[in-house]
Amino acid sequence: MDTADHALERGYLHRKDDYLKRLRRIEGQARGLQRMVEDERYCIDILQQISAVTKALQAVSLGLLEEHLQHCVLRAAAAGGPEADEKIKEAYEAVARLVRS
Repeated sequence: MDTADHALERGYLHRKDDYLKRLRRIEGQARGLQRMVEDERYCIDILQQISAVTKALQAVSLGLLEEHLQHCVLRAAAAGGPEADEKIKEAYEAVARLVRS
């Protein structure tokens, strides 16, 4: 399967605009953090903003993980074989990374 065909299978594409909007908002928050440090704002205020950015990124991560499980993993599991094992392993590793972060 070539890259173009593979890209059409992404489970999150029906919510792509939503994800992009959320990521742009997070990008703006990160820039705001830089300004806060440049302006020598109070440490606790910066930490609160970091917490908000972290939670926003976690929400995007969980959404993408859910899409991956419902689309990619479910499809591969139904087909069976080595691809199913690979998708399940990928999902496990993604969850492990999220738990560690």
